[in-house]
Amino acid sequence: MKRRLVDIAHARSGDKGDRCDLGLFAPDAATYAVLKREVTPERIARHFAGMASGPIELYPLDNLLALKIVLNGALQGGAARSLRSDNLGKCAAAALLRMEIVIPPDFVIPAKAGIQNNA
Repeated sequence: MKRRLVDIAHARSGDKGDRCDLGLFAPDAATYAVLKREVTPERIARHFAGMASGPIELYPLDNLLALKIVLNGALQGGAARSLRSDNLGKCAAAALLRMEIVIPPDFVIPAKAGIQNNA
């Protein structure tokens, strides 16, 4: 079954120059295992195809149940150089959370405020 990341994880983002730095956080080990399997550099590159022109870096942070994602060439030169209306990486976490992944049919969605559990 396909679900958006917002249904199972939390994210934060920031920027430095032309790079956008994202953190994708799982609430538990089972969710983290799904994230590690489904959130790949190739899928991230497809999801951010209109935004990131450089390589995607992905670092698993097993001790934090998180993935660190770096989108290179994502901010058109950064805040001081870009003509984009939102040239900062602050909104990239929300964009990442719209990405759809496949979750196993028996996966129990972690309890989060406003999330329906497999209903």
